[in-house]
Amino acid sequence: MSEYLLINIMILAIPLVLSFEKNLRFYTKLPYYFFSLVFVSTAYIIWDSIATVRGDWGFNPDYLTGIYLFSLPLEEILFFITVPYSCLFIYETVNFYIKDKRLSINRYYLAVPVILLLINAYIFNFQHYTLTVSLYAASFFLISFLYNRLITSRNFWITIFITYIPFLIVNYILTSVPIVTYNPEAFWNIRITTIPLEDFIYSFSMIALWILFYELGKTLLRKK
Repeated sequence: MSEYLLINIMILAIPLVLSFEKNLRFYTKLPYYFFSLVFVSTAYIIWDSIATVRGDWGFNPDYLTGIYLFSLPLEEILFFITVPYSCLFIYETVNFYIKDKRLSINRYYLAVPVILLLINAYIFNFQHYTLTVSLYAASFFLISFLYNRLITSRNFWITIFITYIPFLIVNYILTSVPIVTYNPEAFWNIRITTIPLEDFIYSFSMIALWILFYELGKTLLRKK
């Protein structure tokens, strides 16, 4: 078994087992999980495939099974299935055990991160990773302007904070071994330990969009 595949299994194992816990019953939320997967994971897999072919980053074959889909290792595809499952499980767990509270955030304030991220994308348009992750993060805040219920949820921000803990552990393993390698010309080349600074924006944008489309899935699918 490849090391990257083992990481995917470890990410999924505990949330999958606890999905059948009688109070959480996360398995009943699977339609919303798949709704989020279709839109968000597909978008990130497309970007990932293009970036890999372009040479923005690569994968060390010593830690892979050798099976590839869309120019990506099988393990990388699975990453976009196992990670959202675990993150959305954490989100539902937070909602179950912590009473949510509405934060006083004027949705027009969302223009600030959108503008800053777009400026960042423009300034660093020659660095493909920095450019793309800035646009993806900006898209979250732009969508949140129209659907601002999530951005004012305290539990959303608690979930983001909690998910950064496994993010740091998993990303450190991936970048320190290294299983994933980066082209220094594609990003700022500033690292926290071995983790590229852009990865923190990447993680936020991806998890935030998964949760956003998960909630949109609840709204749309329950109407049917």
